[in-house]
This record gives sequence, C-alpha cells and structure tokens, in this order.
Amino acid sequence: MKTLKVNGLCAALVLMGLNAATAQDYQVPRTEFGHPDLQGVWTNASQTPLERPREMGEQRAFTPEQAREIEQGWLDYMALRQAPSDPNRPPPTDTNVDLGYDNFWVDMGTDVIRIGDEYRTSILIQPANGRVAYKEGVRPNFFGRRPEGAGPYDGPEARPLGERCLMSFGSSGGPPMLPVMYNNNYQIVQTADYVVILVEMVHDARIIKLNGQHDAHNMQEWMGDSVGYYEGDTLVVKTRNINAQQTFRGSTPEMVVTEYFTRVADDKIEYRFELDDANVFAEPLIGEVAMAMRPDGEPMYEYACHEGNHALAGILAGARVQEQEASPQ
Repeated sequence: MKTLKVNGLCAALVLMGLNAATAQDYQVPRTEFGHPDLQGVWTNASQTPLERPREMGEQRAFTPEQAREIEQGWLDYMALRQAPSDPNRPPPTDTNVDLGYDNFWVDMGTDVIRIGDEYRTSILIQPANGRVAYKEGVRPNFFGRRPEGAGPYDGPEARPLGERCLMSFGSSGGPPMLPVMYNNNYQIVQTADYVVILVEMVHDARIIKLNGQHDAHNMQEWMGDSVGYYEGDTLVVKTRNINAQQTFRGSTPEMVVTEYFTRVADDKIEYRFELDDANVFAEPLIGEVAMAMRPDGEPMYEYACHEGNHALAGILAGARVQEQEASPQ
C-alpha cells in the first residue's frame, strides 16, 4: 500500500488566490467523443467532516481567514505526529492498544473543502445544519444485513465489508465517494459508452453505463447499478439497487444516489451527491466534495487489502476463546 500526499499544495494555491480559472470562465476540455473530459487520477483527501459540528448550527462556510487558521492547525498536528517516537515510551495499556497506524499511513489531506467561493464546514449541506436527519422512530442499522440468525462474530460473512476486504471503509468507493483516513485516490477513464472509476480503497471499479437503462433483474450489486448521462459540462450518475450489506448511515436497498461531476479547473472537479431514502432519512441528504488532480506522471498504487491479512482470522479466533471462557465448565 502506498499513499501520496498532494492536496496541501493545491489547497495553499487556492487560498492564496493563485488559481485564476473559475467555474464561470473555465473552458472544460473535451474527449474525442465530445464529452467533458474528467479523465485522470484525482484525490478527495480532506479533513472536512461529513457532518457539521453541532455547535456551528447552520454555518456552512468559514471565512478565508478561518480556513487558513484551521489548515495551519492540521499542518501543525501532522508535524507533531511525524516526529520520531520515543524509544523509551512505555507499552500501551489495556485501553490504548489501537496503535497500528502511525502518521506514515494516514493521508487525510490538509485543506478545507472549497466549493466555489465557500470554505465548507461540512460535506453535507442539506439538511441545513449539515447533519444526517432520520425519520421519527427510525433506528438505523449501520452494519448492513447479516446472514439470518448470525451473531456479529459467528463467521466472516457477519463481519463488516471493510474487514473482509470486499468494499472500502467509510464509503470511499461509494456511492457516494467520500474521503477517508488514507488512499483517497480515483482514476477516471471515459469511452463513448462507459465511464469507469477505479477506486484505490479497496481496489473497486465502478462501471457506469451511459444513456442506458437500469438492469431489469434488480440485483443488489456492490456499489449498485449506475447509469450516467451528460448534462452540459456535468456528468450525472444515478445509482440504485445497492447491496443490502453496503449500507450508508443506515440506508436501505431502496436508496437512490444521484451524483454530479463537474470539472471547474484543470486540477479540480466539484463532486455533488444526493441521497434519497424515504425509509430512513427525514429529507434527502446533499453533500459536496472537491477532487484535486494528482500531479502528472504519478501512478495510483494497488491497495492489496487482503494480502497477508491475518486480522479477520484473529478476530474470529478471539471470539471463540471468549465463548469458551463464558461457557459453563
């Protein structure tokens, strides 16, 4: 697994006012098929959270000065995390054992998401408070559907998809495609009839057919059944029939996701998503993310999640030991 950290420079240039192109006067390049050209390797790494802190209410944007201060705080924190470890430090305690990732493996970006002229306080902009709103009486299931009658540690089929290396953690692969703690890289390839988005986390490929119909068989596919079309300079993608195990904040298989990809500069795509699931959410969720172009010539490396992954076997073995200790002698 290799992580490349490239977002900080792009963010600094934007904050300094050096990105002259704007969404209004930018001429979107075209593919040989006449479609807006979205091809390349992009990153959506950012520390802007999905949900806005409660105390911020309906404040959806920072001032440029606040954004600079917040980004400097993140840079200072990263510098602290990157300092050499004390070789004489004591071992972790029983309550502090989750120390498998040091700062080398983390790539959460250093920028506040900027959409247009706004430095966003959260990815979500609807509801107005930037937080997921559930229907009254709904108790969302965050872990997806387990095999009938199975407990959380009965077998690998009952474990979360990320642990099983089937899908990304935190909806990185999407839809919607959201930044996580590392490997926030996407390669977009376009043909006359398809758009493919290769996701580094966890080596997923979203195949989007253009100007087609959703599959009649209604299979619940990983990442769902996606159909796209171009609306001016924007790629619009509608996805349904997402696998029941791939729940997003408690969503059900009836959720419909609509995504909008608009290239607003040579090095930037504005990505918007709308999530509609009347079974769970009190109103549709709408969010926006900025995607930055990776520097020319830098390849996207394979995540290779499952190679040498002993953690899942250890989790299940630990559960069996706990069962033996709890059973009557």
